[in-house]
Amino acid sequence: MRHGIDDLLTLMQVLRDREQGCPWDLQQDWDSIVPHTLEETYEVADAIERRAFDELPGELGDLLFQVVYYAQFGAEEQRFDFADIVDTLTTKMLRRHPHVFPDGTLASRRPPGVSAEEVQTQQVNSRWESLKAEERAERAVERPSVLDDVPRTLPALSRAAKLSKRAARVGFDWPDARGVVAKIREELAEVEEALAAGDQQHAQEEVGDLLFAVTNLARTLNADPEQCLRATNAKFERRFRFVECELSAAQRPLTEASLDEMEAHWQAAKAEEKQSTHS
Repeated sequence: MRHGIDDLLTLMQVLRDREQGCPWDLQQDWDSIVPHTLEETYEVADAIERRAFDELPGELGDLLFQVVYYAQFGAEEQRFDFADIVDTLTTKMLRRHPHVFPDGTLASRRPPGVSAEEVQTQQVNSRWESLKAEERAERAVERPSVLDDVPRTLPALSRAAKLSKRAARVGFDWPDARGVVAKIREELAEVEEALAAGDQQHAQEEVGDLLFAVTNLARTLNADPEQCLRATNAKFERRFRFVECELSAAQRPLTEASLDEMEAHWQAAKAEEKQSTHS
């Protein structure tokens, strides 16, 4: 017997039941679950990047469970329930896809024989952004901004990319990647100036500006800075583990190995990766 969404919702209700529930689940609230939500999101991303598709159903289930948690909190406080979440999402997606659902209903879907390729991508993107802008304006209490609803809880790199992307849509951007590279050089020079002046606090501020500029370069190259950095993290970990293994094979503790020794093994790891890539 396969379980369905109703079973999952019932499970959550029981876990949160004051008499029958789980003590840990009963202690949770809106704020305590947020870190778990972020962690589960990254575990989904990690499984996809590793192409561990056999793990993906479990990871996606863990992420879905976070949504069910919030739905339960909402229901307990009589704010909303899972059905409200589904209805709100479906209504929003119907509204944002008039090229597929002209009347904003599932019944008005694009007729057979008209392929997605025949829909003008540029017009679709323009309409999508226009609708999102309208939604932001409706939610804004004061003056609306193109930067509204960029979540503050996003990882800093991802938020920087989203902020700069929003600004770029209204023309606040460099004409090409060369302009961003020039900005990176400018910010790096300011870091060096602060270091030369012995002003560590100013240097830290300038490092933030440097990171923001590098994030813009990733965006200009149509790359996700979070994915870029995760790939580099994986590469660093892989190469450093190689260094550890080589030193261990030579019975050389890390603490006793010189920087030159470690660098030699590091370069060997790079060479080995390069050879395997071209083989």
